Amino acid sequence: MTSSSIKTEQEIQSISKAAALGDRCFSHILGFIKPGMSEKQVAAEIKWFLTTNGAEGLAFDTISVSGKRSCLPHGEPTNKPIEKGEFLTLDFGAVIDGYCADMTRTIAIGSVTDEMRRVYEIVLEAQLAAIDYIKAGVRCFDADKTARDIIVNAGYGEYYPHGLGHGVGTLVHEAPTLNAKSEEILEKNMVITIEPGIYIPDQFGVRIEDLAIVTDFGIINKVESQKELIIL
Repeated sequence: MTSSSIKTEQEIQSISKAAALGDRCFSHILGFIKPGMSEKQVAAEIKWFLTTNGAEGLAFDTISVSGKRSCLPHGEPTNKPIEKGEFLTLDFGAVIDGYCADMTRTIAIGSVTDEMRRVYEIVLEAQLAAIDYIKAGVRCFDADKTARDIIVNAGYGEYYPHGLGHGVGTLVHEAPTLNAKSEEILEKNMVITIEPGIYIPDQFGVRIEDLAIVTDFGIINKVESQKELIIL
């Protein structure tokens, strides 16, 4: 089973169900996380929740990275304990009816520094700007630029090493590709991620990712979880 970059109503329904399960999982995990738990424990709980609540499996290996390790965009969970004063980035997705979801939230444990809060707000501003800009007919590199310009102008451009997003379907990475080089045009009923990030080596990282359906008038965001900074 392969999927076109333009999704049918049935495909969108399956992806929407997977995304809704991700929101439920995030709500669950917020009540589960405690300082001292390992990154691996949190990742295991995410897998348990998804697979016991209707997921056929995981769309990809869950990312659960904390503290200095949150600066790794694709870091694998370790036995490192999650501690107060740290960011924890969680990137995960369920598979339902063979279709993937993908979401990321970065949360804080206990407290944040002024710089941590500032970086979080910059990433959020960039993500919201891209969400407002994207609709059918938009070029992928223009969508990327909308978010990237905010991060660059804030002085963190060198710490944003990846593109704005990608298509999602039966695979978690499909066409189109939203980055600074992509000349692809977004079309109605494409399903894409919108996921800017800032990753400061040996300090911390922040990524916020939603899964959205492209329409003629904008996007329909399938991830409803809170994006304002959560401090547990």
